[in-house]
Amino acid sequence: MNNKIFSSRLNKLRTVLSAQGLDGIFITNLTSIRYICGFTGSAASCLITQDDSYFISDGRYDVQSNKQVHNMKRYIDFGTHISIVIKNNLIQNGLNLAFEGDHTSVSQYRAMTDSFPKVVWKSTSMLMENLQAVKDESELDAIRTAVEITDAVYAEILPMLKPGTTEKEVANQMVLRYRQESDGEAYSPIVAGGENGALPHAVPSDRPFEKGDFIVIDAAAKYAGYHADMTRTPVVGEATEKHIEIYNIVKGSQQAGCDAAHAGVSCKDMDTITREYITERGFGEYYNHGTGHGLGLEIHTEPRMSQLSTQSLEVNNVVTIEPGIYLDGWGGVRIEDDVIIKENGCEILNKTTKELVVLN
Repeated sequence: MNNKIFSSRLNKLRTVLSAQGLDGIFITNLTSIRYICGFTGSAASCLITQDDSYFISDGRYDVQSNKQVHNMKRYIDFGTHISIVIKNNLIQNGLNLAFEGDHTSVSQYRAMTDSFPKVVWKSTSMLMENLQAVKDESELDAIRTAVEITDAVYAEILPMLKPGTTEKEVANQMVLRYRQESDGEAYSPIVAGGENGALPHAVPSDRPFEKGDFIVIDAAAKYAGYHADMTRTPVVGEATEKHIEIYNIVKGSQQAGCDAAHAGVSCKDMDTITREYITERGFGEYYNHGTGHGLGLEIHTEPRMSQLSTQSLEVNNVVTIEPGIYLDGWGGVRIEDDVIIKENGCEILNKTTKELVVLN
């Protein structure tokens, strides 16, 4: 990414801060820091004011930050980041400065207020996350690539889904291929056969697949820091009437969600649409999570689609749509796509079929 992209992000941030009567923000969350300047290391802070932007870290990251950080003055030194700010007189008295309340410890807050008693510190929640929820073209390109790799690796492992193969064997192969083709796995893969599929976040085990198993596979790649997220649920051996019934209900619910997704629809309504589809067919109590979530530099970002959400979808949000049914002692079905929100609909990125795949 080039300076122009990060300059645009800084300008958007400053516009948001100005609208809230804020003179700047002290950023400590590493995801926010990567978004605003490009740094991928494990220790940094950024101070953004209306006129200047500063990157603060220690000697371990001198060379790395010199290569990665865009549009910021760098301060690399020993000591705490607050002490570096003090040493270089980066914060003036009388400023109204935001900080990320969701990511700031009590000790950090005390250090800030004790060191700068004449600064008005305002705790913000989700300010940076909401800014990141609307993707620019460079982010959309990265997510598209992550999804393409995810589709390809899924196709590769289908021959492994047969009686005798274990959940761990499939998960490990997927991780290997993601690491060969991309930044690596977007998250720890879920590979859950038979009754284990009733656990929405099952951990792969040594259980071998058996005929009649639904296999919930929730796994994806990460590219240039951006996450994909896909779930498919094939069945091993012959599909019974119950397999077909449950699968088609989830498939219909997921399609209803994709059909409804567009800018302006509320996230709560999105959840209601998929949930009512399943509830009307008698399985509402077995759909025990939200409809989906945003994707970006983290696997779960804004916006969130659930009954608790107060948000609405915006153009260039990237979200998952992933309803499911989970039956204790039998198994589960989840179908998940990544979609880009458009003015009058959505672009479904995943190309892997959503028809019921029966692996003989």
